[in-house]
Amino acid sequence: MQHTEVERELELRLILSPERSIPVPARLSYRSDDPYAIHISFHINSEHPVNWTFARELLVEGVFRPCGQGDVRVWPAKVDGRGVVLMALSSPDGDALLEAPSAQVSAWLERTLRVVPPGAEGGQLGIDDALDQLLAR
Repeated sequence: MQHTEVERELELRLILSPERSIPVPARLSYRSDDPYAIHISFHINSEHPVNWTFARELLVEGVFRPCGQGDVRVWPAKVDGRGVVLMALSSPDGDALLEAPSAQVSAWLERTLRVVPPGAEGGQLGIDDALDQLLAR
């Protein structure tokens, strides 16, 4: 089975306070062989990027309404008249609030949804094929 990867480089903003934020280059990645997840790599001033993985469904929903709990929360907002998606990430190493441009995130998500439509993720895992092979023996 051939797999597809959908990537997008974009600049997020790390919110330090209501008055201050700094740019953070990031890469959004989606792989059809890991159909339920999205991957975000943040390129900060370190030797290796900081990587986060969470449910694609969470980001899709978060573009339209607040969602998530615990380590990852996502919600839409307006900042200076621009549509943005805010992502609150928590880990034992610390917390971060990131702002992403809604239009760019939505366009990237649409590409991922064309590769693997919602509800079709399970078919990408090859579970049915593996079960058929096991049962055929």
